[in-house]
Amino acid sequence: MSTVLVTGGSGYLGSHLVAALLRAGRQVRTTVRTLDRERDVRAAVRRGGADDAGLEVVAAHLLADDGWAAALAGCAEVHHVASPIPVAQPDDPDELIVPAREGTLRVLRAARDAGVRRTVLTSSFAAVGYTPKPGAEYTEADWTDPDTPGLAPYPRSKTIAERAAWDWAEREGGGMELVVTNPVGIFGPTLTTALGSSMQLVKAMLDGTMGVAPRARFGIVDVRDVADLHLRAMAAPGAAGRRYLAVADGPTLSFVELAGILHDRLGPLAARAPRQEAPGEDLPRPVIHNARAREELGWHPRPATTTIVETAERLRDLSLVDAHG
Repeated sequence: MSTVLVTGGSGYLGSHLVAALLRAGRQVRTTVRTLDRERDVRAAVRRGGADDAGLEVVAAHLLADDGWAAALAGCAEVHHVASPIPVAQPDDPDELIVPAREGTLRVLRAARDAGVRRTVLTSSFAAVGYTPKPGAEYTEADWTDPDTPGLAPYPRSKTIAERAAWDWAEREGGGMELVVTNPVGIFGPTLTTALGSSMQLVKAMLDGTMGVAPRARFGIVDVRDVADLHLRAMAAPGAAGRRYLAVADGPTLSFVELAGILHDRLGPLAARAPRQEAPGEDLPRPVIHNARAREELGWHPRPATTTIVETAERLRDLSLVDAHG
């Protein structure tokens, strides 16, 4: 069985995906921006219960051609996960849009040239449901309009990058199959010591930094379930050319409801979590369907409550929040 490439193995999702592949007995190669990160990647996948003996770590940057041909040599499968989420939205949208689009196309071109059978790309719900829609009900048929007034740079970048990937695959893919996953807000226990945006959000609730919950409604999915969806999307013959929304079953949540779960399940650990929501008009509660992933791929995500609680427990275990409240 050939080596499988995972881009961005040092990241929140990438490390879980690498660990899952290694646990399944695959030989894995992963890219990092610099080899300074190799030690952290190996430590992360060991935290995920994997033997890192089957892991090769190589350097390749999304904004440069160097290293990609070597990274893809001998690979028939690629999981393109690498795509940083900004802590703050940049003033110039091109700071996100250009790297997202050009980085995605660079990986796809190199994969095609290496004879890769299929690439599974991590996109985002940001490319699906960030344009207002009557009823706020979303499936894989929906697309965010990048020209939506007031749309932030991040959802614009994800939409433009995914559109570019599909257009490229149709015109220049040379028969290489493309599958896309579109996760909502990814939560769940991290394997890395660097905290991503969702872990930072839960940490801000637990340590009292977030005194009042922002007014928003969103979907939640577990990072481990997104990794599992990637594996299923790679394995299923009928998945070629398909998008798959990744969201836990049940209603979407607000920040104050998320904080309420922490209060109910974690007691003193969540004593500082907000109990009030910022003032403003009630927002529509989006309905995000996961039927395609469930029915076509046999995907069964964890309940959102489980994911939220285990996110907080990992922060406690990492001593990043006070276990005594």
